[in-house]
Amino acid sequence: MQRPRQTSAHGPAPLWLAPAPLVLASRSAARQSLLAAAGIAFESVPADVDELAIATGLDAAGAMPADIALALADEKARLVSHSYGRRLVLAADQILSLDGTIYSKPRDRAAAQSHLADFSGRTHTLHSAFAVLRDGEHLCAAVAEAHMTMRDLSPAFIARYLDAAGEAALASVGAYQYEGLGIHLFATVEGDRSTIMGLPLLPLIEFLRAEGSVAA
Repeated sequence: MQRPRQTSAHGPAPLWLAPAPLVLASRSAARQSLLAAAGIAFESVPADVDELAIATGLDAAGAMPADIALALADEKARLVSHSYGRRLVLAADQILSLDGTIYSKPRDRAAAQSHLADFSGRTHTLHSAFAVLRDGEHLCAAVAEAHMTMRDLSPAFIARYLDAAGEAALASVGAYQYEGLGIHLFATVEGDRSTIMGLPLLPLIEFLRAEGSVAA
């Protein structure tokens, strides 16, 4: 018997087969837009964890950027999963590294300006990870990387970009949204767009397909 056409609060989800939507443990608009565009039924539930404290502690202990991203995604998913029983819970996180140094979201415009000056003319790496849990049990985790080369940015352009981006420059690691005005910062990029936006969709959908939550 054919299953009914699925929808979610975020739009049609015609390929979604699971009886309940995915729980996204995030308030990230970028991750929500990726899932919605891919036709995955989901609801968003914020996971309030001290990301900076966790990342700083792991970095000080010598953890690799990919491992930090995975640990953050896992902690978010674990926090939310215990409240949603048998529902699939997805969480994701992203770490930016440049020559061994990890950068967090800029706290203010001055920090954003400093970060962009550091990135100018150089290649940094985005480590994007996700974890999927059900009832506290780990089902899937993956990390993917994107290599982002900025063009040479003059101080005048950085200032003009930050004027145009406004508060959005403080909302993401790297002080940019690649899918928006941030595209003007780059010379070349190597990596999947969804990885750049903070949620590697190909391995996620592969898992959901194998698990029977999306059509095969």
